[in-house]
Parts: sequence; structure tokens; C-alpha cells
Amino acid sequence: MAHIQTAYAKINLALHVRARRDDGYHELETLFAFVDQGDVLTASAAEQDEVTVVGEFGTALTDPFDNIATKALGKLPRANGLRVMLEKNLPVAAGLGGGSADAGAIFRIVREIHGLPDDWQARAAALGADVPACVESLTCIGRGTGTELETIESNLTGTSVLLVNPRIPLATGPVFKAWDGEDHGPMPTGTASLIAQKGRNDLEAPAISICPEISTVLESLNGTDAFLSRMSGSGATCFALYRSHDVMREAAEKLAFDHPDWWQMPGTLR
Repeated sequence: MAHIQTAYAKINLALHVRARRDDGYHELETLFAFVDQGDVLTASAAEQDEVTVVGEFGTALTDPFDNIATKALGKLPRANGLRVMLEKNLPVAAGLGGGSADAGAIFRIVREIHGLPDDWQARAAALGADVPACVESLTCIGRGTGTELETIESNLTGTSVLLVNPRIPLATGPVFKAWDGEDHGPMPTGTASLIAQKGRNDLEAPAISICPEISTVLESLNGTDAFLSRMSGSGATCFALYRSHDVMREAAEKLAFDHPDWWQMPGTLR
């Protein structure tokens, strides 16, 4: 029997960088949200673990032993193996937590079949700062490096969202390195929509300094009837939120016409 899970695209509705830490990481405050679209993982029982990657962005993951889905399987010892086919629909190095989402989907598949060990959160965090949030893939607040999670009831669930990427990979490390080191203040408190509206992404400016095309994407999204547009994570993907699916579809069509080379994915916030 096959077990199918969507690796939901992660976006940061707000991302406040508060300080550089001595361990090389950064102290963050972020509002994670998840889109109902993403990579698709299909798993079935096997003698040993095996991951095959297909899909539009599958060629970006050339080493089957070095992708995070394989590493996630290695973090969760089981009596039986799993054969996983990973359909890679999300661009790589794009600020969408695609790899983390894949790992989160692996955790959900293993939970469904075998259950998870009590220390699964620590195992998830060892794979990457976004992975613990991606296991449940529900709107939540992340602190520390992003692994200290706090639940928040989302009044944005069901909101139409459009993801747009200029098809330029952008590694996280250089973007954090280009951050100005200034603490511009804490993330606001309140509802998810209030935090999103009044918050910011402190990595937007450093990301644009490395990849100027991000500002073109943001200008284009701002030119649509969105009530919020912002860069996600360390970029280069940007998102826009819309009052209705029809308005979002109209924006998607306009952007596809004006910029046929850009990647886009329409969806709904979970």
C-alpha cells in the first residue's frame, strides 16, 4: 500500500533577524505558514530505504544520498525500509523550505506507518532549522533558530496565495552574511494577519543586494491587487496574498504573460 504526502511549501509571513549567535546561526522570530501545494512523496514498503527523485526540479538533486529526504529516513530507525518517490515541484534554494518540507513529509509518512520516537522534534531540528515546523506544516511562530515553536491560531487559513520565483537559486548562507547586523525590533504580537501586515522580512534587502531580480518580482506582485506581498525566507521566492481566488488567478495570468520565464505556484494557506 502506497502512502502519499504533500511536502507543503513553507513561507515566512514575517521574518525578524534579531542577532548573530556565537554558533554561527542567527536569533530569529518568524511566522511560518504553509501553502496547500508542494512536492509530492509516495512511499511503499521495501527491504531497505531508497529515494528516487523526479519532477521539474528533480535534476537539482543529483546525489540520492545527499538529499534531505534520505537523511530524514536515516534519522528514523524502523524495522522495515521505505521506497520513496519524490516529485520535486518546488524550486531548490528558493526560500520555500522545499528540502525541509520533504523531510517533514517523511516524518509524517513514518508516523502514519510506525509512529515517531518521543524525541522526534530533536531529530527533526538536527536536519535543519525549518524541519520541526514542516512536520505539522501548520501556521506557527518560530523562535531561536526557528526550531522553538509556538502555536498560533491562524485567521489567514484559506487565504489565496501566489508564489513567484525568478528561477534564480539563492543560497541561504550568503544572504545571512549580507544582513546589516542591526536589530530592527521584535516581531509584532497579535493575530496571524496582524503579524503578517505589521511584520517584515529582514533578509529582503540583503537578498536583493545579491539577486536584484527579487525587487522586480516584488514590484510586479505589488502591481496586482494583493493585500500583502513579501519575500519568503532568504529568497528568491516572493509571495502575494489575495482576498479571493479569482483575484489571485487574474494576477497569476498577468504575471505569466509579462514574465513567462518566472516560476509560479498558486495555492491556499493551510
